[in-house]
Amino acid sequence: MPVRERNPQLPKTVEYAHIGWDFFILAAVIINLSLLLFDSLFLIGPINDAIASLTPGFHVFYDTVIHSRFITIDLFFVGIFIADVLLGWMVAIAERRYHRWFFYPFVNWYDVLGCIPLSGFRLLRVLRVVSLLNRLHRLRLIDVTSWSSYRFLAKYYDILLEELSDRIALRLLSNVQQQVTASDSLTERVIDRVILPRKTQLIHEISQRLEATVGQAYQQNRIAIMASIDDLVSRTLRESPEIQKLHRLPMGRTASNAMQASLSGVAQRLVDELAQGIHSAEFRQLVERTAETGFNSWLTVDETSAHVTEQVLYDTLEMLKEQIHHQGWKDRYE
Repeated sequence: MPVRERNPQLPKTVEYAHIGWDFFILAAVIINLSLLLFDSLFLIGPINDAIASLTPGFHVFYDTVIHSRFITIDLFFVGIFIADVLLGWMVAIAERRYHRWFFYPFVNWYDVLGCIPLSGFRLLRVLRVVSLLNRLHRLRLIDVTSWSSYRFLAKYYDILLEELSDRIALRLLSNVQQQVTASDSLTERVIDRVILPRKTQLIHEISQRLEATVGQAYQQNRIAIMASIDDLVSRTLRESPEIQKLHRLPMGRTASNAMQASLSGVAQRLVDELAQGIHSAEFRQLVERTAETGFNSWLTVDETSAHVTEQVLYDTLEMLKEQIHHQGWKDRYE
């Protein structure tokens, strides 16, 4: 059975249903908060007397119908909010909106806390407008990014996030620098725990890269190499006193030219054989033995090399700190 896609693209009808429900909950929140505010003011004596004197009929209606049953009315709104959380949870499971089924109350924590019958927690439900705006923006019914308020908040949110992340990164890098300077065996531990366990792979990689580099370089420059060999043999024979004496003999220049062609051909074939031998198993073993000898010499640690390694690490971290310390948001917004 194929695995259902998590958080698939919902049909527009479903999105519109979500929008309608969000508007209903927001209206319920506004009505509930308005009632809480008005009922709190109604309990204040001077305001109660002012309402009774200005609108006696409304005062009697509110006192007998709403204020006397306010707890029941408030519990009715609490029931709506609890039903909203449970219904939203079930819908989120059906739509596979989150990675696990129990993520909903943690992601929508403001809705869960908004069910608590206290005015301070009820205000959290106003955050529902954020998810509503996001849904409207996703359906392209509104363009939130064009709002000046959105750009203002996005700018300072970006600045705040960058400043916080920079401070954390600087603190971490400073701690690493302290560990580097405080450790007496950092280089040895790097060699023992990082390099030596991969020694064989590193040597094999070095030999392979050397083989590929030399072979490729020879193929690309073969004509120039052969011309250089021929020129070297010709110049050597021309400058040789014995060959100059040979030129004075009958047929000496012909013999000299033949000798030059023969020696040049032998040298070129020798270089060709060497280039072909690069890809042989014997040459690879020779390179690996040579690389291993140099590798062991390179891994020899003394006080000077350990200090140099630690100083390189320390200066590298310091350079990273300088880069992080630069406030990039000033380049973007100024």
